[in-house]
Amino acid sequence: MNAQQSLAEIQSVVDDVLTLAKKLGASQAEASMSKVQGIAVSSRMQQVETLEFTNDGGLGISVYVGSKKGSASTADLSPAALRLTVEKAIEIARYTSEDPCSGLADAELIARDFPDLDLYHPIELDAEAGIAMAIRAEQAAFAADPRINNSDGASYNANLGVKVYGNSHGINAGYPSSRYSLSCVLIAEQDGDMQRDYAYSVSREAHCLDTPEQIGIEAAKATVSRLGGRKMKTAKVPVLFHREIASSLFGHFVSAISGGSLYRKSSFLLDHLGKQVMPDWLRIEERPLLLKGLASSSFDHEGVQTRDMDIVEQGILQHYLLTSYSARKLGMQSNGHAGGIHNWLVQSSGQGFEELLQQMGSGLLVTELMGQGVNIVNGDYSRGAAGFWVENGQIQYPVHEVTIAGNLKDMLMGIQAIGSDTEKRGAVQIGSVLLSPMQVAGD
Repeated sequence: MNAQQSLAEIQSVVDDVLTLAKKLGASQAEASMSKVQGIAVSSRMQQVETLEFTNDGGLGISVYVGSKKGSASTADLSPAALRLTVEKAIEIARYTSEDPCSGLADAELIARDFPDLDLYHPIELDAEAGIAMAIRAEQAAFAADPRINNSDGASYNANLGVKVYGNSHGINAGYPSSRYSLSCVLIAEQDGDMQRDYAYSVSREAHCLDTPEQIGIEAAKATVSRLGGRKMKTAKVPVLFHREIASSLFGHFVSAISGGSLYRKSSFLLDHLGKQVMPDWLRIEERPLLLKGLASSSFDHEGVQTRDMDIVEQGILQHYLLTSYSARKLGMQSNGHAGGIHNWLVQSSGQGFEELLQQMGSGLLVTELMGQGVNIVNGDYSRGAAGFWVENGQIQYPVHEVTIAGNLKDMLMGIQAIGSDTEKRGAVQIGSVLLSPMQVAGD
């Protein structure tokens, strides 16, 4: 993919579409367009299972006729199809009801500065090399332990893309990006007990992925460690969320402080701006301009300039996460969160993983969560879990078929420590999280 050529071509299309929308009667308009090339390959039992090539794109446009909004999208980028899409969006807008909170982001918030965030590291999309990597991961896994007797497959994905956003406030900007991943999912068996687990790696740069051998061996270790799982007696014990699932806890926090939940009054953190929501040592920084970051961007999905923010400082909530619409509903101002968060760095309290186990003493290390038993309205939390029982700071045996329950407000305030074993493979960078005792339901 010639990124610069694709970027220029897409910006030209976006410009044409916005001009057409104004010509056809829109008072405001915004359009986003993407183009993606990629491969996805998978193997199972060291044989090729799937091979997919992607080469597609699409355009979405929203128009405003006064305070009425209409949206339409198309994957056909011919001039006739683009014109029809704009016409349909305007037609829809004429039939929708007035909404004084709708409209583009405020003009003074629109991005004017577009630093290069080093998100694009293209390589040749080589399917044979991808297949070889997937098979090597499985081979390493089967060689690592005889109890690995089956596989749910290994996968390699490579995607190169360009995204552009433009609106009638004058922004027409975009950037190319790349993303590579390698994963392996295994099944182990011992004495009739079968368990499944996985390992994966993701990066903007292909050469920064873990090797297939590392992935396979890590997946094998994780899978066999779950064999011989037991239930545990119902008890109230400290809980340690492993770093790989700790981000889910903060994902619920994101939902609770997002404008959409707040203006609908469906959040357990309603009216908590400026209030204590976590321990006073805890800080959450948002850094949207991290070079090579998996969630980096200099502007959000509405073209609003992103900026460094301290979401939580000394445990106190400093900002809600607002889009233009939710901000207007709340009588506030957008802060660049249309489309989600941008690289959250959750402060560690300094302990390594082994130190967290020692600090917990006896309790449950959770490595997997199941089910959707989370109520953002009142904070009630109840999910199926699996992991390991820890005694005197030492992992004793695997645990499965338990449920952990509590309330998110108490869980967040009850964070005892956050490890230095930072997980960096997502939008929330965080270590393992030690929580105050929770109700664990077993036998």
